[in-house]
Amino acid sequence: MSERLRRHGGNADVVRQELAAEHGITVSLRTVERAVAHLRQELRAEARATVRFETRPGQQLQIDFGERRVEIAGQSEKVFFFVATLGYSRRLHVRAFRGERQEHWFAGMESAFASFGGVPEEVLLDNARALIQHHDPVSRQVVVDPKLHAFARHWGFAVKACAPYRARTKSKDERGVGYVKKNAIAARIFDRFAALEAHLAAWTRDIADLRAHGTTGEAPRLRFERDEAHRLRDVAGIPPFLASRDLVRKVSSDCSVEVDGNAYSVPWRLIGESVAVTVTGPELRVTHAGQEVARHMLRAGRHGRVADPAHFAGIGRRKATPVPTAPAALLRPLSEYDAVAGGSW
Repeated sequence: MSERLRRHGGNADVVRQELAAEHGITVSLRTVERAVAHLRQELRAEARATVRFETRPGQQLQIDFGERRVEIAGQSEKVFFFVATLGYSRRLHVRAFRGERQEHWFAGMESAFASFGGVPEEVLLDNARALIQHHDPVSRQVVVDPKLHAFARHWGFAVKACAPYRARTKSKDERGVGYVKKNAIAARIFDRFAALEAHLAAWTRDIADLRAHGTTGEAPRLRFERDEAHRLRDVAGIPPFLASRDLVRKVSSDCSVEVDGNAYSVPWRLIGESVAVTVTGPELRVTHAGQEVARHMLRAGRHGRVADPAHFAGIGRRKATPVPTAPAALLRPLSEYDAVAGGSW
């Protein structure tokens, strides 16, 4: 009975239906509810309970994504927030993205490593489809996406995934995403996406880093600098993993594709088409139907634009329609026409 009730999330009526269908046991819902009352209480307690254990300095980084609609430039826009929390110091790193694809997870982690100045022993994450291919809830066997495996090997950390549907199996229930939504974002309005990014950086530095944490009683920045910073593996000299990657993009109406917040031009005739983008070192190549259609050097920073004038050649150009002219033989003085008509007008 316990296993059946747990499988159905404490729903006594479903248990009653199964008992009738499988064993011919017909009882009232109230009878089943009384029989499983103590089990349902255990489930409720388990759902609220958090098994907390302290991680060593430099041991673990927890990552997660959340989304919220934010008013940017007068428009309501869905924004995806990447939140990374160091398990010991509780220091946060926050990034805003316009998507939650695998590349955004990787960019968020690399940004966190750069911000903290090092890499922890392990990274703890939920079962995001962009990162985990399969996680068996019984055997706890985890099948990691090959690119995440390569990413973790590149940076030298171990991947640790929560049990499916049990986010509380993280070592701590930090509610980092909720903290960002309610405190950093709240009901604020931004005139452009870059202003949102600047606000998040300032909020992390001036508010999140300096607050007295509810569990440790210390400011995350102080705890980090005193005990954790020197326990992280130094990232100096390690090139970005994202320096070599394959992406798929749709050409926008301004004849460009977006990569890491910057726009790169492609021939205008490909507007609306899906193209393959390959980033190798400092170079970006765009191909369509197996043919290279654009090549650019990567631009540093964000919100920039790289354009090749040749990609815009021919936009709006139309063939000129010649104005008909009369043959030379018809262009005669009016006096000749008067004579034929029998006099002048």
